[in-house]
Amino acid sequence: MGAVAEERFRVMGSDAHVAVAGADAAALLAMARARLDRLELTWSRFLPDSELSVANRSPGEWVPVSPETVELVDRSLRAQRATGGRFDPTRLGDVVAAGYRGTFGPDGPADGPSPLGAPAEAACAAAGCAAAGAAVELDRPGRRLRVRRGNGIDPGGIAKGFAADVVVEELLASGAPRACVNVGGDLRLGGRVEGDWLVDVEDPTAPLAAPICRLSIADGAVATSSRCRRRWRRPDGSEAHHLIDPSTGRPAATDVLTATVVAAEGWVAEALATAVFLAAGGPDGPEQAAAVLEGAGATGLVVTTDGVLAMPGLDRFVVGGGRVVA
Repeated sequence: MGAVAEERFRVMGSDAHVAVAGADAAALLAMARARLDRLELTWSRFLPDSELSVANRSPGEWVPVSPETVELVDRSLRAQRATGGRFDPTRLGDVVAAGYRGTFGPDGPADGPSPLGAPAEAACAAAGCAAAGAAVELDRPGRRLRVRRGNGIDPGGIAKGFAADVVVEELLASGAPRACVNVGGDLRLGGRVEGDWLVDVEDPTAPLAAPICRLSIADGAVATSSRCRRRWRRPDGSEAHHLIDPSTGRPAATDVLTATVVAAEGWVAEALATAVFLAAGGPDGPEQAAAVLEGAGATGLVVTTDGVLAMPGLDRFVVGGGRVVA
């Protein structure tokens, strides 16, 4: 694949890893890091001056946003429709109610002011966090965003997947022959084919053991939704995690540990991973999960407390380096 320069750093509350080929690799890496930093400043719900934070604290008002935010929100709402609401970026109130109020650290979510604002959080608690109708409205031509009272927008992992898409495309446009961007486990890979990228899928029950499988991908994306890392104990002793079941408004009660998806773009892979995670834990889980992926032209795998389930088509990507699952 040729020489590849790489850098690891923290961004968007996650570990990031950027790898790039090319004569100007150092400059390209610096460009990628700066771009990811700017996207975090624009989108993070943990930063009070981000565009999404301002919109969440201004219920019922049209808030001007950047082209990047227009594209992120548009993709989030499209993903919500395409997954039948399994991926739902409007569940911020439910995430906050579960205890995920501040940035996530070694001891769980930090405490802090509500990202919705106190009046909106009180309204959400009293009336339910996802009222009927359009919880979020986007005016693409006018570059404006409006959040309905009692609701909040939190694209969550799709922001990381889309950020990886944006940065890989910009690296390639800037002359990199090959590029890989990984933001918190959401990967986008692309460039001229000089040999595929190899991606290991970690076993959530034994992270230091051999991977479940190794995927070979020339140009595409991989994303994983997991309840094993961002989890915490609430004051009553119950355990919570950040993956909300829209049918209950609470962290999903499921035997699914992780769902990994291979798709063409990072934002698609991330939204589908959440949808598959929820589908696989319901009645006829394997069939429902497979149907979600088949309808989107994607594939992947699900890890449950009982084992690993490979989705149709995964065998096209699996190579040596892990356990055989396809």
